[in-house]
Amino acid sequence: MSATSHGSISAVPLVDEQELLTRYDPVVGLEVHVELNTATKMFCGCATGFGAEPNTQVCPVCLGLPGALPVVNAVAVESAIRIGLALNAQIAPWCRFARKNYFYPDMPKNFQTSQYDEPIAFDGYLDVNLDDAGDPSEVFRVPIERAHMEEDTGKSLHVGGTTGRIHGADHSLVDYNRAGIPLIEIVTKPITGAGGRAPAVARAYVKALRELLRSLGVSDVKMEQGSLRCDANVSLRPRVGQDPAGPEQLDVPLGVRTETKNVNSLRSVERAVRYEMSRHAAVLDAGDAVTQETRHWHEDTGVTTAGRPKSDADYYRYFPEPDLVPVAPSHEDVERLRASLPEPPALRRQRLQKQWGYTDLEMRDVVNADALEVIEQTVAAGATAAAARKWWTGDLARRANQQQVPVTGLGVTPTHIAELDEMVRAGRVNDSMARQVMDGVLAGEGTPTQVADRRGLALVQDDDALDTAVAEVIAANPDIAEKIRGGKLNAVGALIGQVMRQMRGQADAARVRELILSRLT
Repeated sequence: MSATSHGSISAVPLVDEQELLTRYDPVVGLEVHVELNTATKMFCGCATGFGAEPNTQVCPVCLGLPGALPVVNAVAVESAIRIGLALNAQIAPWCRFARKNYFYPDMPKNFQTSQYDEPIAFDGYLDVNLDDAGDPSEVFRVPIERAHMEEDTGKSLHVGGTTGRIHGADHSLVDYNRAGIPLIEIVTKPITGAGGRAPAVARAYVKALRELLRSLGVSDVKMEQGSLRCDANVSLRPRVGQDPAGPEQLDVPLGVRTETKNVNSLRSVERAVRYEMSRHAAVLDAGDAVTQETRHWHEDTGVTTAGRPKSDADYYRYFPEPDLVPVAPSHEDVERLRASLPEPPALRRQRLQKQWGYTDLEMRDVVNADALEVIEQTVAAGATAAAARKWWTGDLARRANQQQVPVTGLGVTPTHIAELDEMVRAGRVNDSMARQVMDGVLAGEGTPTQVADRRGLALVQDDDALDTAVAEVIAANPDIAEKIRGGKLNAVGALIGQVMRQMRGQADAARVRELILSRLT
């Protein structure tokens, strides 16, 4: 056993993961909320742009004022259908909205317009690639219970505390700009049979879902801005037998679940599931019962803490929304939207990997760097696939990670990379100089050509100058020269390095090698 704590909260014992798997079978369920990128809100004409001044994108409808009547956003409905189709789900020929009644300060109507027992999409699945064991081709099928339409709530800002939460805050402010933004909630069925890989499956699913939604163009899926949020449900049930890799235990009842709310990164999804598995095991081993509740995830300490008791559906007193007509997409409309679906991300990755000649490991690095799109654009702009991968998954990925921005947020464009690659292939600059050029591009000094011109970065093309430098270096190092004459060609590197330093790095190392060997062999 080990222990951890959060702030003044008493230490919570945890059970080692491998130990708990001998006695318990983890079951995970994931609820992902996706903000659609429609121009207007779900039931009114207010704008949806992120980052506007608080309470400037509101109207009587999204503020829930008396007498205001909602109207369904047709684009949001089409986006919901496309999401359902991409998740291999059934599309309901008739469905309707419901009122989910509960009080929360950032929900102005005191109810949320959602869907209850009649979702627009149901009974689907998503195949996800697992790479936690080093095999990126392994696939796990995650069953989808439903995808339904609803509206987002406003946002509370707790001021004066140290954690950003209501406890310890001096006062709270509410911004209703987000209230009414179209949401699609995608709910999995209980994910069973993953055993100790349940945390990795959870992460892989959210990652695959984010990639799918981005390919559909229905959301920017920025987890850091809250446009994609994950609630992770975890429970443990007793294991029959001692083999964690044994057959699925379909006849064993599910355990009591907890729901960790609003986890906002892929890494945190995996960590939160892993933590709750260990915490549940500790509670059950102590002879206590797991409390069905929501939990808060703390990124800084890697623990969850109790939220509120988790109620069943009847607590919310759902009833049909009387101010909205049912949604009844025709078969023709559904098929039209099906025809608009893009190439599935997994198939697209396979096609591009073959086209670019990447290994499985190289392609995994591209996906992990979230660089697939930008590499495709870079190759289309004229760069080689190898150069595009080298730049976007190497130095640029490192810089993006340091600055905590997407790799596309550095100010470097696919055209920049293609131009720089052409300069290298044309022999104008070498790799070392190319990195200096990139430093200038990142500093805002202009295009690669402009940076190279301003900094005077160009390879010396004058063989006479190179030959003079080579002769001087050979004369200064007779012992090394003699080794090369004797057939020890690996010694030529020492002379190349000296020539490059003498030429201030502005020489083609391959051409320098040729000139040295032509004199000594």
